[in-house]
Amino acid sequence: MPDPAVVLDRVTRRFGRTEAVSELSLEIRRGEMFGLIGPDGAGKTTTIRLICGLLGADAGAIRVLGRDPIRDRHAITSGVGYFSQRFSLYGDLSIDENIAFFAEIHGLTRYKDRRNRLLEMTQLTPFRDRLAERLSGGMKQKLALACTLVHEPSVILLDEPTTGVDPVSRREFWKLLSEFLAQGITILMATPYLDEAERCSRVALLDRGRLLALDAPESLQQSLPGVIVEVIAEPREAAVAALEHADLVADVQVFGERLHARLACEPGRAVNIVSSALARPGLSVESVRVVGASLEDVFIHRVAPEGASGRADQVPS
Repeated sequence: MPDPAVVLDRVTRRFGRTEAVSELSLEIRRGEMFGLIGPDGAGKTTTIRLICGLLGADAGAIRVLGRDPIRDRHAITSGVGYFSQRFSLYGDLSIDENIAFFAEIHGLTRYKDRRNRLLEMTQLTPFRDRLAERLSGGMKQKLALACTLVHEPSVILLDEPTTGVDPVSRREFWKLLSEFLAQGITILMATPYLDEAERCSRVALLDRGRLLALDAPESLQQSLPGVIVEVIAEPREAAVAALEHADLVADVQVFGERLHARLACEPGRAVNIVSSALARPGLSVESVRVVGASLEDVFIHRVAPEGASGRADQVPS
């Protein structure tokens, strides 16, 4: 196996008394798409900035492409592309001029062929003379990705790149990432969207700077104990109360109009228990069915104490 692209060994970073990252250890393999998952304040952005060398660690060691990102910053610059939450495009420059600017920052003189390929891949060629300030949100994200990749890095770090982008643009952005992944580029993405996380080969679940779990999404989902029964019923609050008092129900979580009840029994019995608990006056039940555990379920189970129930408002969605 080749050496990992990124290694964090018991890394800690503090801001005053706040430990933004706490003894975090993980390895990112070359050529994989790796997800950092967690709500706001989980430590995702701090972790990426540590990997970039924009922040120094208070404890622990970091290696990016075999080098220290602080001491060897100039040596790894050509191998790493960083797409921050506030990637700065120049509104008074055209698409072509923005890409040229970032190419020249990296000392490239022969970048026009690379720029043309990126414009084709991002479907921006027809708009190459348009000013960046006149682009839609999705087009700005694609242009920012092109600027990140113009110097042909082997590792790209993406900090919530699809936040605030419409669903169609998000799908197009993910198609692009799949193409770059096929070229052997290592991708580390921080995202609050758990449907995106399921596209990664492995994910790290973070909460308040701590690593809760690290594995393939499907392995994490299969690791959740019990059976998940999805319920759609009204009034929702009454349905939650009924389920919380039912036998063998470990916890109940609210995901919009859907409830997830986790039970410690076999699937057939779980449906019967839930149906019986909801068979009371004033409750209108639309659906009761067994579903696979989602990453939301896994995250809540890892964060919340056993038996705790509640809303998923603070969990990535």
